[in-house]
Amino acid sequence: MDSLNLFLLIGTGLMFTGLLLGSLSARFGVPSLLIFLVVGMVAGEDGLGGIEFDDFSTAYVIGNIALAVILLDGGLRTRLSTFKLGLWPALSLATLGVAISAGLVGAFATWLMGVDWRVGLLLGGIIGSTDAAAVFSVIKGAGVRLNERVASTLEIESGLNDPMAIFITLMLVGMLVDPDANWGFGMIWTLLQQFGLGALLGLLLGVVISELLLRVRSNEGLHALLLCSGGAMVFAITNLAGGSGFLAIYLTGLVAGNRGGGTGDNVLKSMDSMAWLAQSGMFLILGLLVTPSRLTDHLVWALAVAGFLMLLARPVAVWISLLPFRFKAREEVFIAWTGLRGAVPIVLAVFPLLAGVEQTYLLFDITLVVVLISLVGQGASLRFMARRMKVSIPPSTEPRQTVALAAPRDRYLLQFEVETGAKAVGKPLAELSEEDRTPLMLYREHKVHSPRDEPVIEAGDLISWLAPLAHKPALSDLCHYMSQDEKRYYGNFSVLGKTPVAQLVAVYGVESPPPLWQGLTVAELFTKQVGKQAVVGDTVRISGLRLRARSVEDGLVVMAGLKLPG
Repeated sequence: MDSLNLFLLIGTGLMFTGLLLGSLSARFGVPSLLIFLVVGMVAGEDGLGGIEFDDFSTAYVIGNIALAVILLDGGLRTRLSTFKLGLWPALSLATLGVAISAGLVGAFATWLMGVDWRVGLLLGGIIGSTDAAAVFSVIKGAGVRLNERVASTLEIESGLNDPMAIFITLMLVGMLVDPDANWGFGMIWTLLQQFGLGALLGLLLGVVISELLLRVRSNEGLHALLLCSGGAMVFAITNLAGGSGFLAIYLTGLVAGNRGGGTGDNVLKSMDSMAWLAQSGMFLILGLLVTPSRLTDHLVWALAVAGFLMLLARPVAVWISLLPFRFKAREEVFIAWTGLRGAVPIVLAVFPLLAGVEQTYLLFDITLVVVLISLVGQGASLRFMARRMKVSIPPSTEPRQTVALAAPRDRYLLQFEVETGAKAVGKPLAELSEEDRTPLMLYREHKVHSPRDEPVIEAGDLISWLAPLAHKPALSDLCHYMSQDEKRYYGNFSVLGKTPVAQLVAVYGVESPPPLWQGLTVAELFTKQVGKQAVVGDTVRISGLRLRARSVEDGLVVMAGLKLPG
């Protein structure tokens, strides 16, 4: 019993310390994942705790389980419209981008360290992919809202790129273990199998799980456990079949989150706790594996590789991968800089250790330094870079409650509290009803009022709406007083996407637009100027007027902010 209590004391003490410091890290712009990694290192054999932990097999198992939970949570939070928007550029980055990055780093490492070219390429494959835990956590914790084109590309890329990184790593480990083996068509088939079975089983089993969960009546905590256990089954089945379990569980989360599957706001809060437990536990274990005194043996090489990856290999890979897509140069710079490395490279670095490949501690130590540099340098500067590259959007006031409905599935129950000075103050509730959004009730002083009661809205009222998620900014605009950041970014006025351009010209007395724009609505103008997939933050100009997309649904602008000339 004493041994058990000591184990619990150490384990829970480390977790508590990491969570406590992680909650404070946002104030200093330090990624919380780095805090957990450092806490594990301090508790390790070279640190204050002196804990000797070198069980790579256990760390590998824990890392895989934790990554599966994190990817499931990321899939649940990805809207299908967002997935459609970022799928093709993310897929290009997750395949071609990883291959280019791995090849460039491998060539550089082979030249720099004078190792066998297969060892150099193995290092490139290990650190070639971005990490879902790092990307999801750092973007969420940075306190910035990225424009959807950039955010969706980064998040989906981190969910899709594991099969390519695993393929490259396993192929090169196999070459080092058995140099005489035939690695031609068989390895290409392995890659296709990883992607194909991962996608197929993830989508099919995701539909099955979501249909089952739609019919289950359970509380939020139990529902989250059902999601996790179902996702873990998909992960295991896909791996046993020879596919990518990581890709499959991400797609399962995507399907379950967008088909309803009972994934309301409270269920997602429970899943958030599980994702935090997974990533904090994983980084603590990985931190315990680190031997800081050994890292100094190859520190110069590790710093050179990290610098080459961040400043040359990743930018080149991003530029080539995104050539067919309509990204601005500043968006590409930000995507290149936010290629965060985290637990995935460390877990992949365990592969050659378990296989008994020579020089694997060299690869493991360099990988750890690259991850640390990535989390410190790229993670901590994400907020600065987002503003510098102008890809951040002022956050609008969120609803007090958001509940997904089983039917109709494109409608949500959104509840807002009306602030003093908001546009809705003084208006009858029934007047705020429009084609796609309906006010259901008003709550004031412990009494519920329906639109038929014709209540006049006052500050402090709670209003519940039935509306698509795309109308959230418009409802926020009605119920909340715009912040100065929002006014600077969007302008003081808002116009609907269905407003004719000619009407804006007539009202504001500016010069007539080019003949090609005659007869267009604001939404159609955005489509003509920026393409069929507009996102919040996209900007067009009409004879001095600046229109900036504020709400978008299925790529079409629902509402735009308007800034007058001068």
